[in-house]
Amino acid sequence: MIKHIVMFSLKDPANAPKVKALLDSCKDLVAGMHEFEVGIRTEGMEANADVVLVSTFVDKAALDAYQPHPHHQAVVAQIREMAASRHVLDYHC
Repeated sequence: MIKHIVMFSLKDPANAPKVKALLDSCKDLVAGMHEFEVGIRTEGMEANADVVLVSTFVDKAALDAYQPHPHHQAVVAQIREMAASRHVLDYHC
């Protein structure tokens, strides 16, 4: 299994629900996507980012199929316009 975590800080944190909706549209894009969860900053709780994606893929081949998927790439382009920074961590779990 491969865990794929992406954290975004946004230029305007008010765009977090829009970014969440965009990311949620990527759920189940490819075979081998096991888990897919998007969270946004919760008022009153500690956070160093505005939006986080936590997903799990059955293997690296499934993650490699997800990354270039046309819908995923369209979402990436839209989020890139709203993001101030992005941090990614992929690891075996």
